[in-house]
Amino acid sequence: MALEFEKPIIEIQQKIVELQRLSDKHVELGPEILKLEQKLQAAKAKAYTHLSSWQRVQIARHPKRPYTLDYIRMMTTDFVELHGDRLFADDQAIIGGLATIGGEQVVVMGQQKGRDTSENIKRNFGCAHPEGYRKAMRLMRLAERFGLPIVIFIDTPGAFPGIGAEERGQAQAIAENLRDMVQIKTPIIATVIGEGGSGGALGVGVADYIIILENAYYSVISPEGCASILWRSASKAPEAAEALKLTGEHLIKFGIVEEIIPEPAGGAHYDPDQVAETLKGAILRQIERLKQLDINELLDARYNKFRKVGQFTVAGEK
Repeated sequence: MALEFEKPIIEIQQKIVELQRLSDKHVELGPEILKLEQKLQAAKAKAYTHLSSWQRVQIARHPKRPYTLDYIRMMTTDFVELHGDRLFADDQAIIGGLATIGGEQVVVMGQQKGRDTSENIKRNFGCAHPEGYRKAMRLMRLAERFGLPIVIFIDTPGAFPGIGAEERGQAQAIAENLRDMVQIKTPIIATVIGEGGSGGALGVGVADYIIILENAYYSVISPEGCASILWRSASKAPEAAEALKLTGEHLIKFGIVEEIIPEPAGGAHYDPDQVAETLKGAILRQIERLKQLDINELLDARYNKFRKVGQFTVAGEK
């Protein structure tokens, strides 16, 4: 699947493949192939060097992009998935369990999207119900009990807004997670690997250290949702994406995230192993650093980090 701004690159790649096929049939096309390869590199540089916020959102949503289970497979060993919230059901939109990262035992979790229609229905497109957030908190309590660091992968367009989810306390489940994650007595490291949409992302996003991949986004609302409210038209999503300041370079300036993990040209799906290896190193470094802190110091820093997010003025005050 090619994104709109990637189509010129795909066209050149297809021409190169066609010429290589002819060249294999003893037709000398080396100079022409070389010219196209140079043209391809120039097209990639033009397309990927200065991506707009909207283009990064499109890459974050790419169906071939690695998901939570992909990172768990690439980065961990001995993963044992744990199920259910012990209250209602097992929400497949959030997965989690016990694992080992580089010799470090952790509790790992995150939102999981599907690769095809049937899996997306099963995973609810990565949009969790209340039982998903309650399952996540159950696993965090487990991590706290056994002194295990918590590693979280964020990748959701938002919490599921359906009637059933609202009837079962969607807002309360997220609010309780925000309250309780501040008090969890073990290091928490979260990484936005794709979409970081609204309270659905924040419901598992209260962490000591937040990482974001270069082409991921983290925002209070989707660009389409923002555009529908401000301009009454989802077609204004590119303008909304710019206004929301939702990419890593913006978020690091605002103090919302601490680190940006670079991606290969075109996105993480072009070299998932490389991205996973870089991310694994960053997570292990932070686990080691956070484990050295006194638990009260850790909790105070976590609380103060989120108290500082956002600025506001009161009417009448200078």
